Amino acid sequence: MPRVKTKTLREQDTEQLRDRLFELRGELKKLQGLNARGMIQKQSGKIGRIKQDIARVLTVMTEKGVTE
Repeated sequence: MPRVKTKTLREQDTEQLRDRLFELRGELKKLQGLNARGMIQKQSGKIGRIKQDIARVLTVMTEKGVTE
């Protein structure tokens, strides 16, 4: 899943933001499961990038006054 800039997120409507958040959280759970089984290396940084993207989406949702 490609990274999204904050400017692009601000242009999306609330339903698109919710969908994006759902996708990112699913991806995070998948990566955490793989990490627990030792299938990916912690040094890959994928988990950290996904967490940053989730925080970015949540920030934009908060700015728009949208609840999860």
